[in-house]
Amino acid sequence: MPPLSTTRRNLALFALALGGFGIGTTEFVSMGLLPQIGEELIPGFATAPQAGIARAGWLITVYALGVVIGAPVTAVVAAKLSQRTLVLILAAAFTTANLASALMPTFELTALARFASALPHGAYFGVASLFAARLMGPGKQGAGVALALSGLTIANVVGVPLGTLLGQTAGWRWAYVAVAVIFAVALLIAFLTLPRVAGNPDRGALRELAAFRNPRLWLMLAVGAIGFGGFFAVYSYIAEVTTRSAGLAESAVPWVLATLGVGMTVGNVIGGWASDRDLTRTLLLGFSTYIVIMALYATLAAQPVALFLLVFGVGATGSALIPSIQSRIIRIAGDAELLGAAMNHAAFNVGNSLGAWLGGLVIAGGFGYLAPGWVGAALAATGCILALVSVRLDRARAQVPGVEAELVAGG
Repeated sequence: MPPLSTTRRNLALFALALGGFGIGTTEFVSMGLLPQIGEELIPGFATAPQAGIARAGWLITVYALGVVIGAPVTAVVAAKLSQRTLVLILAAAFTTANLASALMPTFELTALARFASALPHGAYFGVASLFAARLMGPGKQGAGVALALSGLTIANVVGVPLGTLLGQTAGWRWAYVAVAVIFAVALLIAFLTLPRVAGNPDRGALRELAAFRNPRLWLMLAVGAIGFGGFFAVYSYIAEVTTRSAGLAESAVPWVLATLGVGMTVGNVIGGWASDRDLTRTLLLGFSTYIVIMALYATLAAQPVALFLLVFGVGATGSALIPSIQSRIIRIAGDAELLGAAMNHAAFNVGNSLGAWLGGLVIAGGFGYLAPGWVGAALAATGCILALVSVRLDRARAQVPGVEAELVAGG
């Protein structure tokens, strides 16, 4: 890679983060605009709004499905491409698909456009984290993951509230137009600043897919899907906790969500920094703190002041885990590092569905709106146990002659 000036390097890193900001906005803004989308695209919405909202919720489901399918497929197909080329292709795909989301005339076609919007999601975060680490220099894997994810966490503070407000005032379609513009700007800056790097013509689909034969990779993907599922068990029902449990007005919900987003941003930075210094300790200590915060949320979040403090803690501890989980997956994946990095985000979207489903079950079972906090604690504890198993397997491998462990305690 050619040497870069400080200005060009910083702009290149900004372009990668801006793409993450666009992804975070397009993924989560849909949740706040479901009533507006349903009113326009779903016949009979006004007479049966609950059924209409349930149907409109498929836009969230198909997006998550698109991430899960798109992450491995895109990573395998793009194995030979240079990282620069792949970033540009994915940013262009995001621009086109989000513009299509704004223009589709029917609910079915809009759902198809949302599915298409999700296909580049995992691969983008994967290649952006790898490219960012490359730009930052050796030993910056965790920082690269954090940089790529910084846009997503900031989107929860700024992009999602502003996108929701735009969609509510000017029409939901304009929210997706705004996201398309964000991606177009990211594409332009990336084209002008990202350095040219060589691809790997020796990589191919079969060599990438061979990584799936490694059970240790599946174990770490389960850590992400189950452990981080606890975050979504809480996130999915924060609005109800705010209004029904804490007794605050609906106008407080955006402030609670923004507090969560600030916590995610802070945790992401700390997690990236810490995982580059001691990945294993960051992972295990992070899970331990995460479990405690979840239990405190389930116990105390009905108090307004405690609610704000604890949603900040949920966002911070949950987000701090992501760089260490992704860094371990990348190391375990070996040469198929793009596939590993992309699959991490597919796992998180499995966690999204799992956490929201289990959280809904305990609420429907009459355990109250704070009960998803206990679900989150249980899922986090399970993720922690799986992480411990993964670490012990690595240490056992290190004792086998001729076998080099991908991760050691201070890795």
